[in-house]
Amino acid sequence: MQVNTQKIVVLGTGGTIAGTSATRGDNIGYTAAQVGVEQLLHAVPGLQAAACGELLAEQLAQLDSKDMEFSVWQTLAERCASALADPEVRGVVITHGTDTLEETAWFLHSVLDARKPVVLTCAMRPATALTPDGPQNLLDAVAVAATAGARGVMVVAAGVVHGAQRVQKVHPYRVDAFSSGEAGPLGWVEEGAVRLVQDWPLARSVQAQVALEKIVNCVQWPRVEVVMGYAGATGALVDALLRDGVQGIVVAATGNGTLHHVLESALLRAQAAGVKVVRSTRCPEGQVLPRLGDALPDSRGLSPVKARISLMLDLLW
Repeated sequence: MQVNTQKIVVLGTGGTIAGTSATRGDNIGYTAAQVGVEQLLHAVPGLQAAACGELLAEQLAQLDSKDMEFSVWQTLAERCASALADPEVRGVVITHGTDTLEETAWFLHSVLDARKPVVLTCAMRPATALTPDGPQNLLDAVAVAATAGARGVMVVAAGVVHGAQRVQKVHPYRVDAFSSGEAGPLGWVEEGAVRLVQDWPLARSVQAQVALEKIVNCVQWPRVEVVMGYAGATGALVDALLRDGVQGIVVAATGNGTLHHVLESALLRAQAAGVKVVRSTRCPEGQVLPRLGDALPDSRGLSPVKARISLMLDLLW
């Protein structure tokens, strides 16, 4: 693909990277989403050089990512699609909170024909920290977006490049809070250069086009909830969700998709009533291995929260 110029669009959505605290150096008592994206860009030396061209900043939202809403996802997807279709744009960078970053990444992977890079980045420390991690993460994200041949939806944090499918937040405090588990990262950013050990993520051209059309016109998102399997689990929550009109349920099951027999009975009742049920695993690595005759379908390797997103999109069809 020939790219005429080197424009990179940076979309701000808030998060800790844009957070501030009353006491400088307070890394947990801060308020997220206080600093505008343009101010974040201006605070990073060398960012313009890393972009190898023009940086265009847009503030799409300003929120703590724990409060992420479907409406923000819709706006984000539409703006990303528009930017990716612009021949003058080389890639998109998104500043985001860490809490739901993996969900937004998987959502965008599912609805965008990302033949150019879409790079989400973040911070575990606010902008007022004594040693904030946001500036370096933003610099690395722009370097990835500017890399020749880069494509797909990715997450860049603590010098690591993750693919949207496997990335998970695995720690509530440390700056290297993300992991791709046993699949491993796509690569690393080292002194502004990307060292890949896996291929760039593949674009989802046809599926993404259909999905994007569906979400753009969506007024009411399908209701999909996540329940968890554990010792002594009952079916009370599932039965309550069924009475309340839930359309889909993802169960974070134990082990290889195993379920307490009472919970399983409730899920089978829900499925018989027309609710779509999917089994994932609460294990942080590996995936459910299906067996012949399984009564409940598995998530095909997706974590519970990502399986929820895929099920919501499936229910839009």
